[in-house]
Amino acid sequence: MRSFGGHLMDVGQKACGNGRAPGVARCWLIAVSILALVGCTREEILYDHLDENRTALYVAASDDDGAVSFEIDVGTPARAISENLAAAGLILDPELFEAYVRSIGRAQELKAGSFLLRANMTPVEIAEVLLSDQAPGVQITIREGWRLEQVADALEAEGVVSGSVYRRIAELTNVNALAVELSAATADQQGDSASCCAGTDARWPFLASRPDGVTLEGFLFPATYQLPLAAPSADQLIARQLDAFADRIVTAHQQAEAAGANPPSLYKALIMASIVEREAVAAEDRPVIAGVLFNRLAAGMLLEVDATVQYAMGYQPASGQWWKTPVFLEEYQGVHSPYNTYKHAGLPPGPIASPGEDSFRAVLYPERHGYYYYVAAGDGSGGHVFAETYAEHLENVRRYLGR
Repeated sequence: MRSFGGHLMDVGQKACGNGRAPGVARCWLIAVSILALVGCTREEILYDHLDENRTALYVAASDDDGAVSFEIDVGTPARAISENLAAAGLILDPELFEAYVRSIGRAQELKAGSFLLRANMTPVEIAEVLLSDQAPGVQITIREGWRLEQVADALEAEGVVSGSVYRRIAELTNVNALAVELSAATADQQGDSASCCAGTDARWPFLASRPDGVTLEGFLFPATYQLPLAAPSADQLIARQLDAFADRIVTAHQQAEAAGANPPSLYKALIMASIVEREAVAAEDRPVIAGVLFNRLAAGMLLEVDATVQYAMGYQPASGQWWKTPVFLEEYQGVHSPYNTYKHAGLPPGPIASPGEDSFRAVLYPERHGYYYYVAAGDGSGGHVFAETYAEHLENVRRYLGR
């Protein structure tokens, strides 16, 4: 609202032996479970695993010299790339590969594209290829803070994939129907035969926990993706977005729970993150605005967030936009929707956009303060001014908005 808001490897060895037996993957899982109990971070576990198995970096998965086509999408994290390499039979130990590229400080530099690799290449040799070569593909960028209809419109305008098909799939609320739509896309992904055949519930279990009638709004992670040059499709893009959501958002939520941050449930955190994404412009404001939302909810106050009402108002034919401007507070009283947080208490029933990882982390780790109000600074910076009391807020409105 404008008046409220402007916008441990030795332990593992005891359980598994020396870590170099044929059952190393199973032993690794046991070690990880044991280490988790004693409080090590995943990064520490990875580096310990690297120290214990460094010689395996120079051992190929097999002596097969046949070429294997391997694809990496733009934005795919090192963890997912490592798992896909193992699933494709190109490496034996995905955790070791991930630990290696992290140890040399280049986990973020693995290139996107289509690569020809061989199982008789060592993990170090494979890493060198993925860090130096890049193949062409079709890049599609999904912007943070867009609602799924906006994304569909942009895709239709670009003409790379069908925006109407994208929207139809993204608006599916039934997991089984979604599984049918995405089955071809998951089966086509390189090195993913195991997960693609396990069904949507196994591949993206977070989707089954959605409330009834909920679409993929908020779950379609915004980033730059690379699709195959040959016949890129909407279902391929959605599958990649859901994979990125699982790797980035679900993992972040699990880490916050393990760290004792006591975050809201995944779905509630996603709703709040979507609000933060639409309300915050300056990066430093995200955790502060998240703190305001928590404070107002705890106090039983209405959230009174413009962005949620704008979501309910939907497309504006007169301006051709999904955001009405100018808009006046009086108009909000005529918006009869559970997304109208000026009239309905608590969180809206679902996300109002696709939030980026920074906004989601702001909700996981909000700034603790006494603010209950904020208003746009109006100086072109995109920043906000915060207040603890309503009287202070009114003064900020007068000073910064001239009302």
